[in-house]
Amino acid sequence: MLLAATAAGLLASCSTLNYYAQAAHGQLALLAEARPVDDWLSDQHTDARLRTRLEKARAIRSYAARQLALPDNKSYKNYAALQRPFVLWNVVATPELSLKPMEWCFPIAGCVAYRGYYSKDDAQVYARELRAEGMDVQVGGVPAYSTLGWFNDPLVSTFINYPDAELARLIFHELAHQVVYISGDSQFNESFATAVEEAGVQQWLDAQNDVRLRETYSRYAARKQDFLELLLATRRELEALYKSDADTATKRSGKARIFEQLKARYKVIKETQWEGYAGYDRFFAEPLSNAHLASIATYHDYVPAFRAMLAREGSYPRFYAAVRTLADFDKPERERRLKQITVALQHAGKY
Repeated sequence: MLLAATAAGLLASCSTLNYYAQAAHGQLALLAEARPVDDWLSDQHTDARLRTRLEKARAIRSYAARQLALPDNKSYKNYAALQRPFVLWNVVATPELSLKPMEWCFPIAGCVAYRGYYSKDDAQVYARELRAEGMDVQVGGVPAYSTLGWFNDPLVSTFINYPDAELARLIFHELAHQVVYISGDSQFNESFATAVEEAGVQQWLDAQNDVRLRETYSRYAARKQDFLELLLATRRELEALYKSDADTATKRSGKARIFEQLKARYKVIKETQWEGYAGYDRFFAEPLSNAHLASIATYHDYVPAFRAMLAREGSYPRFYAAVRTLADFDKPERERRLKQITVALQHAGKY
């Protein structure tokens, strides 16, 4: 993987070579920081809180393999303590009056709508270059990612202190990427992993038999859904504006108005429905742009279809086999079949 990336960089520009170099260095540095969870637990100097979190993560990891048929490999069996809040930062960019994100193409992963940096400063430098070209840009911190089984992905300090159910959700999601992944089809990949995560967490919660834990996660999930619906509604308004026959000046002023309405609606939801919960304040703390909404549909459009497939197949191994079969079709046929399931759900009132 590293050799392929280096070769691609040598055939491109110096900036591309530098990008691949930081990516390779960042990945190798992350792996170098990781130690087996068992070593951390046997070390008398390990903090008591960290010890508790690692034990919980180990139990969740075991559950993923036993009950969800997710890969039983060495991923998430090591732990890395980093001196930064995120493992990397993604740069997402769109044209000024469009929600279609730029794409970057890489070995293995294919073409994706983001470019990741292990240094926030490096991400900000690239973001400034894109803004100078007139692009809308977001720089977002990423707590975890999957190397698709090429490396042993570790547990990381950037997410180890998540509440139990959110920790389970993240581990299930990232392991799902190792089950099925199609190069260059982020919508398929993320919707599938999100469907596995959602079903897995609900099953895991049932097994915990903890009313308080379920209530806490239910509030989290409800707020997340409110936030998602708010962004999707704003996205639809912007799409309608950009497709209209209005001139550029009118579109620009309309765009500004829609984003101001988004912030106002968020304040209302936060105060009236969330009892002041401020977990999404960071999203609204920076100037909002198309880039902040570009990837929303990627993670959710086909989730209902995958959820229906899981219910139809009745077990995770059969579900994964069906998804692999679907993955063998070309992209237009995959999309047609997923949309067919979605339409059927809509007609049945289950979407």
